Amino acid sequence: MGYVTVSTKVKRELLEKARRYNVNVSQVLRRALEEEVRRRELEWAVSLMDDISRRAKLEKPSDEVIREFRESRGRVA
Repeated sequence: MGYVTVSTKVKRELLEKARRYNVNVSQVLRRALEEEVRRRELEWAVSLMDDISRRAKLEKPSDEVIREFRESRGRVA
């Protein structure tokens, strides 16, 4: 998978503090972006499941279906 360069502006003193504490800024920003994208993908999936549930007139909300599915995976494994 290829990479691209992304730049952002931060306050100078924040960058200086990060350097002082040996913070790998690139790694922190990369991880934060990955986590935010993952969180939004999950929100989108739950929203989609809610929409499908409403259209299918299912009796359980999607978060309950997800919880039951996760619990069943734990019992089977």
